[in-house]
Amino acid sequence: MRNFTHTEGRAGTVPTRRDREADQPEGIGSGTDGTRARTLMVQGTASDVGKSILTAALCRIFVQDGHRVAPFKSQNMSLNSYVTPDGKEIGRAQGVQADACRIPATTDMNPILLKPSQDMRSQVVVHGKPYQDMDARAYRESYLPLAEKVVCDALERLRRTVDLVVLEGAGSPAEINLKDRDIVNMRMAKWADAPVILVADIDRGGVFASIVGTLELLEPDERERVKGFVINKFRGDVSLLKPGLDWLEERTGKPVLGVVPYYPKLGIEDEDSASLDSKRRLEPAPAAQDGQRPDVLDIAVVRLPRISNFTDIDPLHEEPDVSVRYVGSAAEWGNPDIVVLPGSKNTMSDLLFLRESGLADKIVRHAAGEGRVAGICGGYQMLGAALSDPLGTESDYRGDREGLGLLPVATEFTPEKRTVRAEGSCGLFRQKPDLPVDGYEIHMGVTRMTDETSERPFRLRASLTGAGDEAGAADGLHPEGASSFEGRVWGTYLHGILHNDDFRRCWLNEARQSKGWEPLPAELRFREKREEAFDRLADHVRSHIDMDLLYEMTDLPRE
Repeated sequence: MRNFTHTEGRAGTVPTRRDREADQPEGIGSGTDGTRARTLMVQGTASDVGKSILTAALCRIFVQDGHRVAPFKSQNMSLNSYVTPDGKEIGRAQGVQADACRIPATTDMNPILLKPSQDMRSQVVVHGKPYQDMDARAYRESYLPLAEKVVCDALERLRRTVDLVVLEGAGSPAEINLKDRDIVNMRMAKWADAPVILVADIDRGGVFASIVGTLELLEPDERERVKGFVINKFRGDVSLLKPGLDWLEERTGKPVLGVVPYYPKLGIEDEDSASLDSKRRLEPAPAAQDGQRPDVLDIAVVRLPRISNFTDIDPLHEEPDVSVRYVGSAAEWGNPDIVVLPGSKNTMSDLLFLRESGLADKIVRHAAGEGRVAGICGGYQMLGAALSDPLGTESDYRGDREGLGLLPVATEFTPEKRTVRAEGSCGLFRQKPDLPVDGYEIHMGVTRMTDETSERPFRLRASLTGAGDEAGAADGLHPEGASSFEGRVWGTYLHGILHNDDFRRCWLNEARQSKGWEPLPAELRFREKREEAFDRLADHVRSHIDMDLLYEMTDLPRE
């Protein structure tokens, strides 16, 4: 593997911190009182080049080296969100990066979150709370002029608490039509006085053109801020890439910090649903063949158009007796053992999709034929008898829609949004009637039972008080969720339910036993495995990137 080292006298030599402060712009990065954290920014030549994962890796590397580190992304667009310990909502990627830093996540790490609900329209979440639903033009013209202070103030607070803030950009910094109101790429780098690493995905092809083209479209001062490149997701013999790397360094006068090989099965959450198409679309569980275990459960996850918080499914990918696939049409249905209906940012619209695609009939027949169905958040709502949105809170559709009718519940959407962490117990399984569970809730809508005699499978208490909390019993516990078909169909608002190892294994074992298979022990400890995955990722990136040059760029002491 080529060792990319920084040499004195090379064009594009990284300036010292003192050099950078000499011509520092006014704003958040100004001031030399020594109390602000250093900064480093990861930008990309396009979306999905690996910025979020590389940022998480760098966060863990610097933490391993003894530094206090925090992530930051001023504006994130994602339907995969994360609830902070104080009950606020931020982008999932920044929550994951905070976990990599081994610190609690705060809204200062992602002060603005955009959650698309329809084409060209998003819910704007500011410091963890819904601000307003806006179309793209209204957001750009009305809110972006106000956003600079929001994001700069958030970064300022972070810089007062750690040694280094690792910032992440969005998309490409060379989007000409967006640059005049940019708050997430080069203008953010300037406000933060951050040296920039430009990341490109070689797996897409045209990696040298994407790097050089991006630089060419930047202003001279922006181009100067880019201090080096990382070529990501490489497959093959890196020596064959050497002529191109030499040409790139000579052409741009900037160093290649490293070539990071593709790393399959990271064990760390993906940021958005685009990854489902390229990484997680698996075929149905095959029939038993030589060398394959015959007792594999086929789990079909419905690929909703506006799927959200699909990381709820991640632990299933790690179970040895499970095959997970995503289905978006009746033709892809196959013969699943279990069907999972995940969260949605536009439940009313996705319910209509289920009916028009033929998946609704497939799900109902599956349940009636002794199959198993689980619904989480929006999926839970769709499994109910009816949904109502009289105010058009969730979408432009104002009115009622008939649900799938598999659970005795009905949901009405209201303007209040509930975001809490929660814990309690589950009574779904006879062998373990009071199984501890925890997770988090992010939803709009109030769900009530249509049959009060039906049992509710969960009893939960909020870890803190949030908007829309139900009145619970004296001990703080309240009934939650619903089940039917003797527990084969159930739903809950509790995101992360499948991250509870004992719950997940009990649920899978009931499906196994219904097929005449022996139950398996709960050997997978998913949360522990995830923490180990951060260290493996950090080791992988560290071994393929020039850390000496990164330390020089940030002017951090190497402890």
